[in-house]
Amino acid sequence: MSAEYNAKFAQNALATRAIHAGQEPDPTTGAVVTPIFATSTFKQDGVLGLRGGHDYSRSINPTRTSFDEQLASVEGAKYALSFSSGLASIDVLLRSTIKPGDNILLGNDVYGGTYRLLAKVFVPWGVGLDVMDITDLKAVEAALSSKHYEYVWVETPSNPLLNITDIAATVEVAHKYGTKVAVDNTFASPALQHPLDEGADVVVYSTTKYIGGHSDVVGGAVVLNDEETREKVAFLQNAAGAVPSPFDSWLDIRGLKTLDLRVKRHSANALKVAEWLESQPADVIERVWYPGLESHPGHEIAAHQMHGGFGGIVSVQLAAGAEAAKRFVDHTQIFTLAESLGGVESLIEVPAAMTHASVAGTTLQVPANLVRISVGIENADDLIADLKQALERL
Repeated sequence: MSAEYNAKFAQNALATRAIHAGQEPDPTTGAVVTPIFATSTFKQDGVLGLRGGHDYSRSINPTRTSFDEQLASVEGAKYALSFSSGLASIDVLLRSTIKPGDNILLGNDVYGGTYRLLAKVFVPWGVGLDVMDITDLKAVEAALSSKHYEYVWVETPSNPLLNITDIAATVEVAHKYGTKVAVDNTFASPALQHPLDEGADVVVYSTTKYIGGHSDVVGGAVVLNDEETREKVAFLQNAAGAVPSPFDSWLDIRGLKTLDLRVKRHSANALKVAEWLESQPADVIERVWYPGLESHPGHEIAAHQMHGGFGGIVSVQLAAGAEAAKRFVDHTQIFTLAESLGGVESLIEVPAAMTHASVAGTTLQVPANLVRISVGIENADDLIADLKQALERL
C-alpha cells in the first residue's frame, strides 16, 4: 500500500478514512476490495530478493497490512499491529515492554480475561499487580507516589460496570511519575473515543467486538505512536506468532468500514434501552449502568471524552437477585444469551456466571444480580418489547 495513497485521506473524517485508508484498488485488476492473500509464503527473486518485503505470512501479509493501515488511520495513530485475539495483543504488548520486577496498576472493573492473564500468567512470571479504583485520581496518585509502575491499565467504559475514567487527567498524573497509560478502548471503539489524543501511550482492542462488528471473527490490535515501542511489539509479534489469518484480517477490514454507522446506531438504541430500564419500578430494576444516563457517576466525563454517543453496552442489576437475573436472560427472544458483545445482533449475559467467572472471590468480583446487555442495531422498540416480556415472566 503506497504512503501517498493513504496520505490523501489523512485529513478526511473518520467515516471516510475507514473506507479508503489502506484500501488502494488493486494495481493489476482495479479491484476495489482488498484481496484475501491466502498464502503462507512468497516467491523470492533470488535469495532475499523480496517483493515489497514479503517473505512469510507470519511476518507480513498484504491483507493484514491493509487492515493495520486502515485501523491506524481511523485511530489517528502512526502504527497499528493486529493480533489473533484481544488477549494476544495485551500479552505481546506487555511482554515486549515490561520485565519481572516491574509493576502494573490495574482498574478493579476490567474484563475478567485481562485480570486472569495478568494474575495467573504475569504475576507468576514476577510482575507485580495492584488492583484499585482507577477512577479515583487521588488514590491513583497516592499509589504512584509510593511505588513505581510501568503501566496504569485503564478500561473506559469498563467491563461490565461501565465505569468512566478521565483519560487526560489520569495521563497527567501517571506521566508525572514516569508511568505509561494503556487504554483498552474496546467498549467505546475508535468511532467514539481516541485515547491517544487524550495523551495515552498505547491503545488496545479486541477487534472481535465493534471493529469486526458481526460476531464472525476473533482478533485484537495494539495502536500507538511511539516508534521504539512499535518495534518491540512488532518483534515479539513475529517471534511469538499470534497473528490473525488473512481471512480474519479481511473480516476486520470489512467491519471497520461500517464502524461509524453501526456504533451510532448501537449508541442510540442503547440509550433508549437504558432510559426504559431506568423507568421501571425499583422493586424490579435495582440499578441501571449506562454512561449516557445523567444518573451515571461518570456521565459528565464521558460526555466530554466520548463523541457521538456512549456505546452499545448497558448493564442492569435486578432487584430480585442472582436467580432472577438468570431467569431473565433465559426468557429473552431477540436478545441471544451468549458471551461477547459489539455485534450487530443483541446479546445478553450474566457476567458473574459467564464472562467474569474467573474473577469470583477477588476484588474484581461483579454483582451476582448483574446482567450485561450488548444492544445491537435492530429496531429499538422491538428490543424494549423483548426486555419487557422477559421481565414480566420473572
